[in-house]
Amino acid sequence: MWDFETDPDYQRDLDWADEFVRHEVEPLQFVLPNALDRGNPLWQELIPPLQQQAKDRGLWATHLGPELGGAGHGQVKLALLNEILGGVALAPIVFGCQAPDTGNAEILARYGSAEHKEKYLQPLLDGQIFSCFSMTEPQGGSDPQEFTTTAVLDGNEWVINGEKWFSSNAKYADFLIVMAITEPDNEPYKRQSMIIVPAATPGVHILRGVGHSGSDTPGQGTHAYIRYEDVRVPKENILGDRGSAFVVAQTRLGGGRIHHAMRTVGMAQRALDMMLERAVSRRTQGEVLSRKQLVQEMVAESWLDLEQFRLLVMRTAWRIDRYHDYHRMRGEISAVKAAMPGVLHRIASRALQIHGSLGISQEMPFMTMIATAYDLGLADGPTEVHKLTLARSLLSQTTPADGLFPTTHIPAQREAALKKYADYVARHASE
Repeated sequence: MWDFETDPDYQRDLDWADEFVRHEVEPLQFVLPNALDRGNPLWQELIPPLQQQAKDRGLWATHLGPELGGAGHGQVKLALLNEILGGVALAPIVFGCQAPDTGNAEILARYGSAEHKEKYLQPLLDGQIFSCFSMTEPQGGSDPQEFTTTAVLDGNEWVINGEKWFSSNAKYADFLIVMAITEPDNEPYKRQSMIIVPAATPGVHILRGVGHSGSDTPGQGTHAYIRYEDVRVPKENILGDRGSAFVVAQTRLGGGRIHHAMRTVGMAQRALDMMLERAVSRRTQGEVLSRKQLVQEMVAESWLDLEQFRLLVMRTAWRIDRYHDYHRMRGEISAVKAAMPGVLHRIASRALQIHGSLGISQEMPFMTMIATAYDLGLADGPTEVHKLTLARSLLSQTTPADGLFPTTHIPAQREAALKKYADYVARHASE
């Protein structure tokens, strides 16, 4: 049976989370200059008590199973919660589900040794440290076939050399998970391995912080341009088998894309809400904006964009919960990822337009939302790649036509229909 309702107990949790985020978490973005600056005494005083409230409610790190301190929620429940957290930078941190830590925790939980789990995973789950995922490179972007960073085994240590670009949250991370070439003679997708690198390791040089346009001071962003120069870490710091980086990476990417998508839904919903409020509040040419047909069209188009996308995301989350197979769901996950930036961009742009000059100013969040839309079109693989993945998935499931013409060729269909019902046609023709 189809069911679009949330069970009452979890709905109460969602209602609590919505109230909590709006009244307790969101105001802190105007008090704390950086959501990740754990060294700020004000951060230390304000954030941990809020995190404890999320833990007490059973909503801390719910993407993880009970054995790791989470609730083991499936993708549908996670999607509904992340919709509430969307658009408030501090909210995922308060609920223990911020990127890239969620994905890194899943990698450590699945591939880490007992020592890794004690040293890195547990502090990460407890909200005591942050981590970094260091994959993309300045010359190769997100295409690992073009990567040049290497890790060479020297005795009992990996020696890492190379450069990484846009390494997430590196500035505040206590450790990094680095993708590096360890098997240069293998086929392209079996050359890379994932290796844990403590941030304080000699040779890890953050050349500069790379900011997001519109939201960070140039050179002060949380993502980093990093150079690894003869960085030595223990042989045991590899995660998974040698050359299995792509398999390991899928542990963090599938579900993470659904989380990002529902946070995007939450952000787009806020833009739509602001658009609606502006339309019924602002007057021009003797009447409120909501009376203008073009404004009504923008409102309607935005609602349609949002609801169609939300249903796509929720259906994909439901299918992931049903099949427990990210590989099987690659096409749908790529569809979600490909649709996501356009939905946010269109809705935020319309909301900006309805707000006029106020909308383009720094006194409203629309330009940041639009910049975020472009970010979403690049993070975890560019939109173009995900469109190709979706198309190939659909084409691989399609059976070619046997004959010269399509199976829906009208003359052939007519001939088959007449043959099937020939007796009936003949009998009535003779009457």
